[in-house]
Amino acid sequence: MEKEVGNAGSSLAYKLLFSCPFGLSRLQLSAVFDESYDRIPHSDTNLENSISETWDQRVQKTGSLFNGKKFRYGGYSEKSGDGSKQESYVCLHLGLTDYRTFVGTNLNPSWENFLVASEDDPTQCQHTSSPLGNGAIVEASDKKIVVLQRSNNVGEFPGHFVFPGGHPEPRDIGIETHKYSKDSKDHELVNKKVAQEMFESSIREVVEEIGVPTTSLSDPLFIGISRRVLNVRPVIFFFIKCSLESKEIHQLYSKAQDGYESIELYTVSMIEVEQMTSKMPGCHQGGFALYKLMVEASKNI
Repeated sequence: MEKEVGNAGSSLAYKLLFSCPFGLSRLQLSAVFDESYDRIPHSDTNLENSISETWDQRVQKTGSLFNGKKFRYGGYSEKSGDGSKQESYVCLHLGLTDYRTFVGTNLNPSWENFLVASEDDPTQCQHTSSPLGNGAIVEASDKKIVVLQRSNNVGEFPGHFVFPGGHPEPRDIGIETHKYSKDSKDHELVNKKVAQEMFESSIREVVEEIGVPTTSLSDPLFIGISRRVLNVRPVIFFFIKCSLESKEIHQLYSKAQDGYESIELYTVSMIEVEQMTSKMPGCHQGGFALYKLMVEASKNI
């Protein structure tokens, strides 16, 4: 299911690459980690050379950047166990990329030149790094939703409103290369670890960014994938319930481990989030759209 919203030139435009309003559990989301989903270099040598040039310029401007490995989004496949959306199974297709290539392709001033004219999303973005980000719609026990305001220290969208999130991390499950992909048993084990990292990283980001204990969080439900039209930035979204009330979350936020990326935490109603979306990056605006689809679906059960 794909739906595009906004204008191609707008930073608030997004495309829903996949929507699962009923939410998928850990058993329903799998992954295939394979080098066939890695980025394909562009045939334009000058464009390829601009990757290192863009990275060097960004490093000079910001001082230092960490070139960590990231999972590259290469599409997905879907099947239904009993023909219903409630029993869907989704398999993520993931390759390997790094932050340097992300800066040099997706964040390149000429990023649109890396795109291929195609209706198929993986084909359109085959020359971009497209690291898979994650985001969590966290709902407090009083039904308020957690929204953060990004600090001015961050490289992307300083001062904007976002949901807690970051990236699933290959290094956290021991992945640096595709060396495990050749042996069938190792490959199967790695794929399971990668799928679990999608969920674990979502919990980890919430705990680090807003300061709540892991024990207060429900197991995440995968609700879809949103892609920002600007820079073709993909993000996987999860829904998480928190057993704490808003006031308790606010108290814990002041002691959160990751205080660099945000300056304020808000716990707001759906209507208030709607009003805040005009100052959200497109991928997070899409994340809220996925949440609204989930809320509507729950009304129809």
